[in-house]
Amino acid sequence: MKLIKAYIRYRKTEEVYKALKQADYCCMTFVECEGTGHYSDHEKEHISEKYPFADAYKIVKLEILAADEHVEQIISIIKQNGRTGYRGDGMIIVSPVDEVYKVRTDEVGFLAI
Repeated sequence: MKLIKAYIRYRKTEEVYKALKQADYCCMTFVECEGTGHYSDHEKEHISEKYPFADAYKIVKLEILAADEHVEQIISIIKQNGRTGYRGDGMIIVSPVDEVYKVRTDEVGFLAI
């Protein structure tokens, strides 16, 4: 099992979500956040009002738990639908997951997903 964290442009979130949903990946979390990085299309993205001193931009962190055999397809979908071609399109991080527990039912592992 892997946890995929994708940091993508705010304006690409809906497109990425719809593509993942269409491929039957239904369960994910979105977190609106702001971050800094190597951005070059300042005309299309707006510097944060909350953190203007850091040249921060609004981004979304998408988190999705996946079976090992689905990781490459999910990454491909995120890259295809999150890409604008400009610096600052984001990054994807994949981490191993030791265990998952469902709070309501006490199920463990894939049964908890």
